[in-house]
Amino acid sequence: MELSHIIQQIVISIIPILFAVILHEISHGFVANKLGDPTAKMMGRLTLNPISHIDPFGTILMPLFLYAVTNGQFVFGYAKPVPINPMNFKNPKRDMAISAAAGPITNLLLATVSVLLAKHLMIPLATIVPSSTVLTVLKPLLLMLEVSISINVILAVFNMIPMPPLDGGRVLMGLLPYKQAMALGRLEPFGFIIVIVLVATHIADMIILPVISFIVGLLTLL
Repeated sequence: MELSHIIQQIVISIIPILFAVILHEISHGFVANKLGDPTAKMMGRLTLNPISHIDPFGTILMPLFLYAVTNGQFVFGYAKPVPINPMNFKNPKRDMAISAAAGPITNLLLATVSVLLAKHLMIPLATIVPSSTVLTVLKPLLLMLEVSISINVILAVFNMIPMPPLDGGRVLMGLLPYKQAMALGRLEPFGFIIVIVLVATHIADMIILPVISFIVGLLTLL
């Protein structure tokens, strides 16, 4: 892949990637605050200021590198985790699961909004006003929306892998009976290692890729 093309991809991708990972984390803290835990709010994490959320490696370098080397086929990133104290919840097990689900749900909402903007605003506008000036502005915006769709769907699906500390693992712990939830929770220190092995051996692809394709297919019908 040519360097100029990689640079172009990075410039187009950086804004939707930042929005995807930052709003994912903000949603965790926002929902936790509504459920009784003000920890994230008190620490100034319910803000759109990227400085409060950016992890240099997880938010910028890793997702941009993955997007460039895989030509947009796989992107994953993360912001600084929002602090949550489940002891502030009325029902810690249930409310922790709800807070965890907020991140992937937010990503799916962002993907939906991106599809609607692309299909029902940007593309019709380019057709109605096909001047070179308008197209010069609309083309990068459309590319950003395409990146937003793909990265938000990938983040939502990947994060819902039912293995703590991923969101899906925390949701599953909230759904399981107490004994089984505690057993699953004991896997948390090894969770990322297990997930990396599943991804590296392409075992996760058999589950993740069909779900991503299914969701993207549904979104194209909007």
